[in-house]
Amino acid sequence: MKLTIQGIEDQRPIPETFAFGVPGDGEPMTLGANRNPALTWSEAPDTTRSFAVLVVDPDVPGDPSDVNQEGKTLPSSMARVDFYHWVVVDIPGDIQAIGEGEDSDGVTPKGKAPGQTPIGLRGINTFTDFLAGDPDMGGTYGGYDGPCPPWNDELVHRYRFTVYALDIESLGLSGEFTGNDALKAMEGHVLDQATVTGTYTLNPDLRK
Repeated sequence: MKLTIQGIEDQRPIPETFAFGVPGDGEPMTLGANRNPALTWSEAPDTTRSFAVLVVDPDVPGDPSDVNQEGKTLPSSMARVDFYHWVVVDIPGDIQAIGEGEDSDGVTPKGKAPGQTPIGLRGINTFTDFLAGDPDMGGTYGGYDGPCPPWNDELVHRYRFTVYALDIESLGLSGEFTGNDALKAMEGHVLDQATVTGTYTLNPDLRK
């Protein structure tokens, strides 16, 4: 399979238009345009019956205590965990593209609803957990929400966009399912997959 993402080259920086957080004017971060990029895939196996798209950042600090704290730095050597930014499954087998802004166009405080959409079935992303308890932003975050790594992190984060070709029409998921739930449901059903990895940082020293 082949995956093409308009505006994102493999192993190259992700444009700010696709980010949840961008450098602010006189502050480390402000909210970005948060548009999902346009994805196009091809050369799927003939027996493909559906697709799934997952976007994961494997570089999120496992201990969030010092995230975005003045005077503190997150060392690149610290333990890291996965953070899902996009979970969509049950994409019909005759669809081979998602348009820019089709699943997200701007930051939606308290999140977008998971569930059925024209492009497939939305799961929830990890902003649901990360923003829990925030009175202005806490909620259930379905669909795409872009990069927003800690601005005091010494590590440039990677964002893996992967499309999976599956041998079943539906994974049988519903409600607030996560990226891990989707991966578990896909076990034994993946015919092929393709990945493009972009990078992003809000650390001003690393953006120079």
